[in-house]
Amino acid sequence: MSVVEQGRRLSELTVAETMSEGIISVPRTALLTEVAHLMASRRIHCVVVDELPEDGAGPWGVVSDLDVVAAATVRGLGDQTAAGTAATALVTVRSDETLLRAGQLMTEHAAAHLVVVDPETGAPVGVLSTLDVAAALDGAGGVRRVAPEPYAAADAAEPYGLGLGG
Repeated sequence: MSVVEQGRRLSELTVAETMSEGIISVPRTALLTEVAHLMASRRIHCVVVDELPEDGAGPWGVVSDLDVVAAATVRGLGDQTAAGTAATALVTVRSDETLLRAGQLMTEHAAAHLVVVDPETGAPVGVLSTLDVAAALDGAGGVRRVAPEPYAAADAAEPYGLGLGG
C-alpha cells in the first residue's frame, strides 16, 4: 500500500469502525497485582483508571502494560496502586473522528491507547490501540468489537469495569 493509499485509508475509516468496544477499568485504589492479573487474564495492554465514585464518575488515567513492568522494577506490585502508576496520559478521541486524527493524537501524545468517547455525551465507549490502527492499514481493519465483561476482584466490594456507554 502506497503512502497515498495509507493516508486515504486513514482518512476514510472512523475510530468507531476500528476500535474495541467497551472499557475495562479499575478504581484508582486498585493494587498493581490486580491490574497485572487483569491484563494477563484478559490479554489486554491497558486498563483505564476511574475516579472514585465519591470523586465523580469518569476516566482519570491509563495504566499500560509497560507502566506495570516499570513499576515492578522499583518495588512490589502489591505495594503500588493504579493511581500512583498511571504514567500514561489519558487521551480521548471521539468515535466519529477519522483514524488519521486518532493517529495524530497518538503521535502528539506518545500514547499507544486512546479512550474513545461518544461525540454527543462524552461518555467512554471503547479503546483504540496502535494495533487497531495497524490492522486498518493492513486492510484487516474493520469492526473489532469485543464488549468486555466487567471484572471483579475476589475481594472487591464493587465490580470493576464500565459497561458500554458508561
